[in-house]
Amino acid sequence: MNIKLVDTITQYHEIKENIDSAILNLLEKGQYIGGEAVKNFENQLAEYLKVKHVISCANGTDALQVALMVMGVEPGDEILTPSFTYIATVEVIALLRLKPVFVEVYPDTFNIDTEDLKRKITPRTKGIIPVHLYGQPADMEEILKIAKENNLFVVEDTAQAIGSEITFSNGAVHKAGTLGEIGCTSFYPSKNLGAYGDGGAIFTQDDTLAEKIRMICNHGQKKRYYHDSIGINSRLDAIQAAVLSAKLPHLDRYNTSRNQAADLYNECLKDTEGLILPACADNVQHVYHQYTLKITEGRAKRDAVKAYLDARNIPNMIYYPVASHLQQAYQEYGYHEGDLPVTEQLTAEVLSLPMHSELPEDQIRFICEHLKNALRETSL
Repeated sequence: MNIKLVDTITQYHEIKENIDSAILNLLEKGQYIGGEAVKNFENQLAEYLKVKHVISCANGTDALQVALMVMGVEPGDEILTPSFTYIATVEVIALLRLKPVFVEVYPDTFNIDTEDLKRKITPRTKGIIPVHLYGQPADMEEILKIAKENNLFVVEDTAQAIGSEITFSNGAVHKAGTLGEIGCTSFYPSKNLGAYGDGGAIFTQDDTLAEKIRMICNHGQKKRYYHDSIGINSRLDAIQAAVLSAKLPHLDRYNTSRNQAADLYNECLKDTEGLILPACADNVQHVYHQYTLKITEGRAKRDAVKAYLDARNIPNMIYYPVASHLQQAYQEYGYHEGDLPVTEQLTAEVLSLPMHSELPEDQIRFICEHLKNALRETSL
């Protein structure tokens, strides 16, 4: 079978006419940077998320960096974030000469552990970056409560969870990324809402923050050649905006398809010895950017299972094999092996299977049978 870890090509062909028309229209107009296409997409996404401001930018990493730049932080200020995340979350903290303080995650949902979060707060703590990992929102109700009690800001990393929802204890339903002072996302092609190149966006309900974000993304200027603050050059190009506008109306359908694929994986793999399937909190809508399970016998067994699948051309991936706090680039912060045992155990156990909105049932069943065979036939 021609199984893909991520299938952007089939998705393109389903809406090819709309995509091609949108791109050709821009080429005919000669509009490549900014303009109507970008503004239209920002407005459409703001309406979808029910957020006041969406400011597009060049990629998800820039979105996180700009978010921190507008929050009034100073070198040495501490930012709480999970170590079990893609490195971009941590990278922007270090680039701004802030101090990342690494927080444990829950072993079932993989999201930030709010009890450990509380333990890690110090007088130097200024903010929290929760990561909605693999498409499942973190416990934002509790995180916002902790932030309010300690006068901390919250920047949500929603790069993997666009379209996911959280139901609060009062019954209110919110999109992930719209609850902190700022939310950030990525439109990398493999994302649930992916462009055909790089792209990102920043969300906020705050008018003042929105104005600052727009300025920073545009070299620190409101008026051309008049620079009121130090900024960067980070913008979503018009062609990517047009692609995203064509895809946004399909996002809920894409996410529903991912949930259906996850349900079939769960059905096929339930009660399989040696596996722990993905857990989902009762009050959230998971959007399964990744379908990530755990191989319970540790790193050697996980790696043997991966090699078995690789040999049979069944795509799979380890997100992430080394925790952020143990990466060579971040050793100056003084972390050692054993400091975050849950996180470190997850790096030895997790394995992600193919997941995308076009994944057919026969491929899922095929993958599951080979995974079961791998668990039986691999020995340590």
